[in-house]
Amino acid sequence: MFTTEFLDLPALDTAHGTVSLPGSKSISNRVLLLAALSQGTTVIHDLLDSDDTRVMLAALRQLGCRIAPDAVVPGQAIEVTGIGGQLPADAAATLFLGNAGTAMRPLTAALAVLGGSFEMTGVPRMYERPIGDLVDALRQLGCRIAYLGNEGFPPLKIGRPDFSRFGQAPIQVRGDVSSQFLTSLLMALPLQAGSRDIVIEVVGELISRPYIHITLELLARFGIAVKNENWQRFVIPAGSRYRSPGEIHVEADASSASYFIALGAIATGMADTADADNATGRKSIRILGVGRDSIQGDIRFVEAARAMGAQVESGPNWLQVARGEPGQGWPLKAIDLDCNHIPDAAMTLAVMALYADGTTTLRNIASWRVKETDRIAAMAIELRKLGATVEEGPDYIRITPPASRADWKAASIHTYDDHRVAMCFSLAAFNPAKLPVRIEDPKCVAKTFPDYFEALFSVCQTERERIPVICIDGPTASGKGTIAAEVARALGYQLLDSGALYRITGLAASRAGLALDESNEETIAEMALDMPVRFDAQQRVWLGDEDISLAIRSEQAGMNASRVSALPAVRSALVDLQLAFQTLPGLVADGRDMGTVIFPHAPLKVYLSASAQCRAERRYKQLISKGISANISTLLADLEARDARDMQRATAPLKPAEDALLLDSSELTIEQVVAQVLSWWQERQPFGRA
Repeated sequence: MFTTEFLDLPALDTAHGTVSLPGSKSISNRVLLLAALSQGTTVIHDLLDSDDTRVMLAALRQLGCRIAPDAVVPGQAIEVTGIGGQLPADAAATLFLGNAGTAMRPLTAALAVLGGSFEMTGVPRMYERPIGDLVDALRQLGCRIAYLGNEGFPPLKIGRPDFSRFGQAPIQVRGDVSSQFLTSLLMALPLQAGSRDIVIEVVGELISRPYIHITLELLARFGIAVKNENWQRFVIPAGSRYRSPGEIHVEADASSASYFIALGAIATGMADTADADNATGRKSIRILGVGRDSIQGDIRFVEAARAMGAQVESGPNWLQVARGEPGQGWPLKAIDLDCNHIPDAAMTLAVMALYADGTTTLRNIASWRVKETDRIAAMAIELRKLGATVEEGPDYIRITPPASRADWKAASIHTYDDHRVAMCFSLAAFNPAKLPVRIEDPKCVAKTFPDYFEALFSVCQTERERIPVICIDGPTASGKGTIAAEVARALGYQLLDSGALYRITGLAASRAGLALDESNEETIAEMALDMPVRFDAQQRVWLGDEDISLAIRSEQAGMNASRVSALPAVRSALVDLQLAFQTLPGLVADGRDMGTVIFPHAPLKVYLSASAQCRAERRYKQLISKGISANISTLLADLEARDARDMQRATAPLKPAEDALLLDSSELTIEQVVAQVLSWWQERQPFGRA
């Protein structure tokens, strides 16, 4: 998952491949709460691991549920042992629910009915999201709920209810602000379904009906058969009682599917025959985990995408999407659509509208105003940054794309701590002007799809020249490896420690008993071509399944690296391996010839230096900290000798690239050097400073 302050997406050309979606947030948190309220243990498969599900799991543990394992593990089921609809008489807790409406609202209703002493807290944005209509409905029952801040909004204080006033009259709740209010009542009130039916009446139009459909389907799985009377009246039968289904599978998130449906509609097109999905020679995006049998209303996003020109095929648990032919689906067609049935996924249509011929109008989206942010306002502001003309109203948005390629603008997209804003605007990287797009705070996608950008990059293609590279070259012990790692972390880019490749080659060759000289040059080169090398986020170096980080950092390994790097055939063999690290979203490469030989067209080249004495002292401290004995005088002599060899060698001698920026780090801290490199990088971006 990207945890950087921003993520720069280079202009992207095409997309092609298969994406497996994470579980639905809406289904995951509903299933967790229903399992918690039931008697017995529920085994949940494919649960979403996200910010929202983590706060729900933490809250359920505080309430006494047994949950194993402690964290969601990909591919492993999670077991929830419920409380059987009862809490201890002295139950009390302060529950932190972040910005998760799917946790705050249903838990508030359930705990208000069960009774106890609870404080329901969250992040500041949660305190701006209305909950008053749900509280009013619960107070009709006799639930005791007090506001700890502003009237009508969290945080809340829940006390023990007094159901003496709970009579035969239906419980009324508004349906035109958030469907989560009705969902919360539907999940909580079976806990009080004794000898009589409980009736809930919706006041006003019920928005987001598909989410109520999800709730009703899941309630049925847990033994609660609610009668739906035309979406205005819901009857919970007397004697209703939660029963665990034993096992349940969480469907993949149909809202998350919308980004990849849109991707297929925008960015697939024609392919080389060998790279195509079928005999027609068309590329496509295949989406696994959700399909035509989905219980989620957002699956109807497929209908909207087809109306705009996408070609979509579907099966029980998959979708396949391709762009329409020129003049028959491409450019996309502008639409005028009532989006009440796909409120979350409709945001993706707003970005698809950038690629449409004409003006697109999305209507009946008032619920956008009370989501993670005011989504109508947010989408309007960010779409205008890209060059679109946007009109917004209380419950609609109207988008006209940039008039021509020249009217598109490079933009830094503010995401408002809203996962859907971040994911939607990633699609703007396919703009016809071939301009990059910056996504601020990319980690906000963790709310529903922590690995969204990794999934996006896995199926996107662009010209290699567009993938940015920062080269950091310099002599031994100049600190270039540390600086490169920190810069890569700050930008979310791939990392290439080219010196490690030579060290790994030297290690592998010496382990094979080969002399590191011209007599074994071809053999070592062939070995280098097949090395299964990778670098991980912790700066560890792996050769296959072996962590060789320490083995390649010894002084002997450094000398071996210098020897094999002087062999032309080995250097040639490693060039392709180094070039392969230039992948989305970008690369930071450190070494001695990154800017001069491997990536001569890199937009930023830094030559990092320091005095030999300073470098010897740094290396001494590094080795001592790892428990390796060292002598400064010896280290200094070795460094000076190695500098001489590296600068005098016939192949790719150590020197700054002609357009490199020189940086002497002798008197600078690591933080200062990193800040300078990032500043130089920012100066080259069309977005300005983040």
